[in-house]
Amino acid sequence: MTASDPPSPGLAELAERIGYRFVDWSLLERSLAHRSWCAETPGAISNERLEFLGDAVLGWAIADLVYHRYPVAEGQLTDLRKSVVNAIALAEVAQAIGLGEHVLLGRGESAAGGADKPSILSDAFEAVLGAVYLDGGADAAYEMVERLVVPRMPDSADSMGQFDQKTQLQELSARLGRGAPVYELSSN
Repeated sequence: MTASDPPSPGLAELAERIGYRFVDWSLLERSLAHRSWCAETPGAISNERLEFLGDAVLGWAIADLVYHRYPVAEGQLTDLRKSVVNAIALAEVAQAIGLGEHVLLGRGESAAGGADKPSILSDAFEAVLGAVYLDGGADAAYEMVERLVVPRMPDSADSMGQFDQKTQLQELSARLGRGAPVYELSSN
């Protein structure tokens, strides 16, 4: 096997769905290693460091993309970024590329449906992005974000209202002269 050969057909298919061919396939393998699997696999390295890196790369890429695509104020740029840089949105991207079936989970996490949990999927997506960044550089990672995440962004800043109901409630309350809403947490 050479550095350009995938270690398994499954990883080659995943790379194809990601839209990136790895030089160092061990980075993709590591990006799929959840800490629960590593706890049961002596010597295995979890994807947490790659997730950390991928999170930062994602934040940079989305900030750059929304800055250049939407001529709006900073607050709206932040809302646009939050619309796609969150666990639910990233889990949807991960589901669309079939990432869950490749994430390596410990027996307990696997039995608990971990491959479908938004937190695990979004973390794994960020780890894969970190792996792409390390393997192919900033351009490859940026292209991955543009290809997989940007299509989930709203067409215009005007359609952002659907993403942040808390802000909508606060603005409505202010317009009606009722002051800021008071939030109560419940454990139900």
